[in-house]
Amino acid sequence: CFLLLQIQGTILPAPNFNPTMDAQLLGGALQGISCEKDVLIDILTQRCNSQRLMLAEAYRDMYGRDLITDLKENLSHHFKEVMVGLMYPPASYDAHELWHALKGVDTEEKCLIDILASRSNMEIFQMKEAYLMQYSTDLLQDINSETSGHFRDTLMNLAQGTRMEGYADPSTAAQDAMILWEACQQKTGEHKNMLQMILCNRSHQQLWMVFQEFQNISGQDIVDAINECYDGYFQELLAAIVLCIRDKPSYFAYRLYNAIHDFGFHNKTVIRILIARSEIDLMNIRQRYKERYGKSLFHDIKHFASGHYESALLAICAGDTEEY
Repeated sequence: CFLLLQIQGTILPAPNFNPTMDAQLLGGALQGISCEKDVLIDILTQRCNSQRLMLAEAYRDMYGRDLITDLKENLSHHFKEVMVGLMYPPASYDAHELWHALKGVDTEEKCLIDILASRSNMEIFQMKEAYLMQYSTDLLQDINSETSGHFRDTLMNLAQGTRMEGYADPSTAAQDAMILWEACQQKTGEHKNMLQMILCNRSHQQLWMVFQEFQNISGQDIVDAINECYDGYFQELLAAIVLCIRDKPSYFAYRLYNAIHDFGFHNKTVIRILIARSEIDLMNIRQRYKERYGKSLFHDIKHFASGHYESALLAICAGDTEEY
């Protein structure tokens, strides 16, 4: 039942990488009378994250200035968000997105769901460290003060990063499934608590079996049951956890599709997913997107975005244009 998917990003390390030469080209592009945006796109979307960090170091040595600061000063709007976002190490980027989602004018629950429902223990540990370093405050404390109810409890649980790894016990899978089923029937606070405890702490392998057992007991898919029994962000978060455990690329394809079509192109979500998944599984996300929605991600971005912003997103999307 495991999907043996060749997990693949769209951005790979550039061969013959020369940070000094890149830094020089970027300096020229940013220093000119008009900023040469195409040069920025050509370089920053065609280097992997660790190469971009080396390049930023070379830039600092050469010009005595911070590349991120220079990008912020020379660029604007969504194009700036893309170029600056590419310059953060993955854990810092997650921390940056969480901080803005928690501390912005309105809490952006969907951003919290996307990140916390999909990251591994290791990614969560690194993101918490980055959060503390960047903002001198604790991620768990901020989640605690900015969210509420069972939604908060579930986020707090995920942010502990204590999911079991690799362990599966068939004998308890039926028991867990039974608890989940009861939780969908009775909906008391205690049941909601049990529900999120199981979804946040059991290993992926274990939950695969639990979901199968749930189907056997209830004759219903667990996601459908969750959507029927619960509502609001709590329901969205629980469903996201299940979807990410089943098939993460499908989850992100679904989120991108919604962000592009349901919210009149929700730029933040599109940018965040493309950057965060670019070296992990964006190739697979593109594949799922095409299979599920008939049109390619490339096509839909082209249709909704424009200018250098569009070019930057398409460059991150990368790959064989023949598909489109």
